Amino acid sequence: MFKLTSLNLNGIRSATSKGVERWIEATRPDCICVQEVKAQAADVATRFEQLAGMHGHFHFAQKKGYSGVGIYTRHEPSDVITGYGSPEFDAEGRTIELRFDTPARKLSIISAYFPSGSSGEERQLAKYRFLDTFHPHLMATKGEREFILCGDINIAHQQIDLKNWRSNQKNSGFLPEERAWMTKLLHTTDPDGGLVDVYRQLQPTATDTAYTWWSNRGQAYANNVGWRLDYHLATPALAALARTEHIYKDEKFSDHAPITVDYDFTL
Repeated sequence: MFKLTSLNLNGIRSATSKGVERWIEATRPDCICVQEVKAQAADVATRFEQLAGMHGHFHFAQKKGYSGVGIYTRHEPSDVITGYGSPEFDAEGRTIELRFDTPARKLSIISAYFPSGSSGEERQLAKYRFLDTFHPHLMATKGEREFILCGDINIAHQQIDLKNWRSNQKNSGFLPEERAWMTKLLHTTDPDGGLVDVYRQLQPTATDTAYTWWSNRGQAYANNVGWRLDYHLATPALAALARTEHIYKDEKFSDHAPITVDYDFTL
């Protein structure tokens, strides 16, 4: 089995102070995709190049204390690709791809952190620019290789993906345009779609148990007033190998919960 975890750390220093390294040691994923590292290369070099015996690869934002993604792995990749060719969003450290290619297959694990538009119209417009440029990149990648993208997508796709869907229909993360983007991406017959929402494949009707993010306002976490913002998106051949999923909520390492999927293959 290949165990793959995704977690928005909301700061790697913060998450490790809350016990995430101990948890990774106990659960032993093959790879863990992390988002919102909120650190620079110099910070990582002295402390976080290795985590729980796993080697990390990173794409940092130019802006200090902002964004940044990484993948910790037990397996040596054949190639590491930082960014996806967008000057605007590559500067924000939004994506990293590890390739595990052999003569018999082309396979990638991608960690992605989609922009949030919740701070205002300017960032919402940036989010739309990201979606517009990232979609063709995903389609081109799908045409060349199998992959699993893990990350904080910052979009709740369906009504069952957040607690208060009625009152959030005009809020970033549940806007019609964002949801339509996801619908197209996951469309089974549209040539501009074809990816699989792995959690929903395994848990098509889950509601309250599906949430992976909770606002820090009010008693959102205590009352499970959450959103499902963290995904595994896979090409169909890899999605078909997904066997079990788990959203870990016994401890809180950040405002997101780790989501783990076991796939029936090995690197």
